Amino acid sequence: MTYSLIQLAPGAYDLLLNGEVIGSVVRTGERSNNTVWTAELLENLPHGQRPAPFVEVEHTFLTLEPLCDWLGDPQVKSNFGRSAIARSA
Repeated sequence: MTYSLIQLAPGAYDLLLNGEVIGSVVRTGERSNNTVWTAELLENLPHGQRPAPFVEVEHTFLTLEPLCDWLGDPQVKSNFGRSAIARSA
């Protein structure tokens, strides 16, 4: 399974599995205090149908780095600050 992240805005990513959006990764809290990163599936699939490594629908991490490690070091792309025309190119 190959995950990738597409940055939509600071602290907000689409989570893709083999090119299909299956969830999101978001940062909540203040940048310096109480920051939590959450990986969340779009659908509440039964346990046996969730893609690895998802055991639950949501998983939280203190920083983005361990979240990315958990996902197997996904490729990270940015759409932040680009127009819809540039994104489709």
